[in-house]
Amino acid sequence: MLAVFSRLRAIAFAVLAGLTVASCGYNNIPTLEESAKAQWAEVENQYQRRSDLIPNLVATVQGYAKQEKDVLTAVTEARAKATSIHVDAADLTDPEKVKQMQDAQNALSGALGRLLAVSENYPDLKSNQNFLALQAQLEGTENRISVARKDYIAAVQAYNTELRTFPGVFWASTFFRANKPMAEFAATPGSETAPKVKF
Repeated sequence: MLAVFSRLRAIAFAVLAGLTVASCGYNNIPTLEESAKAQWAEVENQYQRRSDLIPNLVATVQGYAKQEKDVLTAVTEARAKATSIHVDAADLTDPEKVKQMQDAQNALSGALGRLLAVSENYPDLKSNQNFLALQAQLEGTENRISVARKDYIAAVQAYNTELRTFPGVFWASTFFRANKPMAEFAATPGSETAPKVKF
């Protein structure tokens, strides 16, 4: 009888310990870290989608605007640089690597903007169905990138906050010492100023 009672007590203690650990915030750090990594993967996914659209867009414009070689070259080079910089989940705690990727993606956005502006000079290109479809896909992708970046920023904020607040700070200083704050996206310099539109 004593052995059965002892065994029941051990089981009750194990269940109670499991419930205590589950409700005390121990799982918050790994859960939030995985959420931030998943959001980063979505950012990369949308950047890849944009990168995949660019060759078709450049080829379409090239057929109409052969004299715009500098713009087409700039887009191709910006795409090559943007796709050569890869930041995986392990690099998310290195703000410099995240900034390098962000700078390369911003340069690509600028080059794409110049490419789309060139299309204004070519009425036949602007009415080409393939170009219009690619332009619409690119526009949709830019919106998806914006949403993915916003979601990543929110996930990183939750993760970084958990590392600095109670009870997360307790777990971060004991069991999760290797976990470091993740880097967030920063606004592009000058983005706080509205662009000037001239007619």
